[in-house]
Amino acid sequence: MVRVKRGVTAKKRHKKILRLAKGYRMTKRKNIKVAKEAVLHAGQYAFMGRKLKKRDFRRLWIIRLNAALSKSEIKYNRFIHLLKEAKVTIDRKILAKLAVEHQEIFNGLVKKLNQ
Repeated sequence: MVRVKRGVTAKKRHKKILRLAKGYRMTKRKNIKVAKEAVLHAGQYAFMGRKLKKRDFRRLWIIRLNAALSKSEIKYNRFIHLLKEAKVTIDRKILAKLAVEHQEIFNGLVKKLNQ
């Protein structure tokens, strides 16, 4: 049987993990065992962060809409209900952008819905 030398593949695998761990502190960037665990955890945090980002932005848009609607003395849930009844298909992101950057257009939309 032929002797197999495995140093090349192990070195390649270790270099890949250490490259991913670049920028980590202390032994997390140097020690392969610790770096491997740190990279795995970082991947999990990144995955969860992508899910949380969507949740956080939706909350931000709702807060901005509610703040803009407080001047019109209409509550957020009533506003969304009126939008659905009127079959307006503008999402919360665009509505929040209108409320922040183009108040006169947003106020016109609120008045139109309130009639």
